[in-house]
Amino acid sequence: MDLKELLEHFNNGDTLGEDFEVIELMRKYSRDAQKLTLRINTEYHEPEELAELFSELIGKPVGKNFGLFPPFYTDFGKNITIGDQVFINAGCKFQDQGGITIDEGALIGHGVVLATLDHDLDPAKRQQLHPAPIHIGKRVWIGSNAVVTKGVTIGDNSVVAAGAVVNRDVPPNTIVGGVPAKTIGKIDK
Repeated sequence: MDLKELLEHFNNGDTLGEDFEVIELMRKYSRDAQKLTLRINTEYHEPEELAELFSELIGKPVGKNFGLFPPFYTDFGKNITIGDQVFINAGCKFQDQGGITIDEGALIGHGVVLATLDHDLDPAKRQQLHPAPIHIGKRVWIGSNAVVTKGVTIGDNSVVAAGAVVNRDVPPNTIVGGVPAKTIGKIDK
């Protein structure tokens, strides 16, 4: 199995934990991600260098005018797509096996967690993982320490309040907050 096949496995939403070959390959890419994030997080880099390192981490170019304030953490790295003018603030954690897409102009606040995997609820199958993608729309602002769970799409121009836990889709031009996140306002364009 190669990276392309592994990504297909994740992007199809196939359960993980039943096939040792898949787990071992995922762990190999996790170790690669650890090495690159260590480089990103432990020395100073000019913005252009950060964009190059992040592009290497995700295996494709980041969008134009990419911004990152380290430290940054990911446990896979190869299933992230970054649009133009995206900014990721310090301390973010991306669990990206299920796929993370961040569209142009999105702002990701301090300490945001994007988690695309869940463990099975059945204790006998607890080691199994279920991936689903996260899609962050254009010009979305996610406040500090918010958590976005697997399978969630946040529509264009929306705002996620600091500390919110988003476990369902957010329509465009909507402000959500709380645990779990609920609509608390609309954005007039």
